[in-house]
Amino acid sequence: MTQTTAAPPQAVRTAPASVRDRAVKRRRVLDILDTSGKDALLLTTHTALAWYLDGSRVHISLAGDPIAALLVDRSGDHLVTFNNEAGRIAAEELPEGVALHSVPWYGNLHQAAADVGSVPGGSLLAEADAATELRAARQQLLPAESARYARLSADVAAIMTDVLSTARPETTEFELASALAARVVSVGAEPLVLLCNGSSRSGFRHPLATHAPLGRRAMAVICARRDGLVANITRWARFDAGTPEERDAESRIAAVEADIFDATVPGARLDRIFAEIQAAYTRHGFGADQWEQHHQGGPAGYAGRDPRVTAAATDTVVPGQAFTWNPSGPGVKIEDTVQLTENGLQVLTVDPRWPATTVNGLDRPATLQL
Repeated sequence: MTQTTAAPPQAVRTAPASVRDRAVKRRRVLDILDTSGKDALLLTTHTALAWYLDGSRVHISLAGDPIAALLVDRSGDHLVTFNNEAGRIAAEELPEGVALHSVPWYGNLHQAAADVGSVPGGSLLAEADAATELRAARQQLLPAESARYARLSADVAAIMTDVLSTARPETTEFELASALAARVVSVGAEPLVLLCNGSSRSGFRHPLATHAPLGRRAMAVICARRDGLVANITRWARFDAGTPEERDAESRIAAVEADIFDATVPGARLDRIFAEIQAAYTRHGFGADQWEQHHQGGPAGYAGRDPRVTAAATDTVVPGQAFTWNPSGPGVKIEDTVQLTENGLQVLTVDPRWPATTVNGLDRPATLQL
């Protein structure tokens, strides 16, 4: 294994990491080591690596494993990647103060990372064994990453407005999805999820696009990642006035979401918010089984949901934490990325051009009439 020290001169991207934010994150990880009595922590997943490195890109394939692993010990941070990735990592993704090491492209990445620590033979904490503690460390977003998240979320909301406002009934789902994908990539983000349905497929809650035309109404969903953070958004558009049943369901699903927002306060446990979600469906006329038809969302940030909320999730909500709740019913869904601030929930995926309606004092997206 070799240590990489020089970056190629052709770099056009600068690592987004904040020195101040990274210092806080390192302290949080050292606290985990102190509590566990271990000498080092090995980070190996996209979520943990992007969080700790504060936005570095450690992927090639969106469906593949990370092309780096990172060992954190009390002497410093050691990032290990393959030799064919090291030049780009050094030039464009390496935060200040992180030592970069490379192994042959056919080498064992995790074993190499485990071997670079300052305590040969020291006790190593695997990421999986610290999953709960690392999730807690990620909860409270720090100033620089909060600012990056807000910019990404605003970009994604603007993309929805731009693309959906040009849609027509004859536009196909694939055409709409491809236009969304092009715009997401154009702002330097990665489209992790793109969903679209027209009126003929509005019963599907995770509708992968097809050649079907949009018809009289359409839903689009984007989950986009930039600098490690994932923004999530759903929007609806229609080409007629909508039916009374549709308009009523839209109003009621927004009321379900408002109840979830009211329950998302510092100190609340996720399992208790989940119980409120279940009750909200019944309270607003959707039936007691609707929560079973689709996941309900949860904390957001460096994963699409971190974690998805269930009755088994006992994490406690903290200030500065981000969420994406996504209640849904037959033919309706509402979804935005929000952050819990000292003034309450702030919607991040917002574009002032999109039509809105006030629900419980908060502007929420209405269906775009085309």
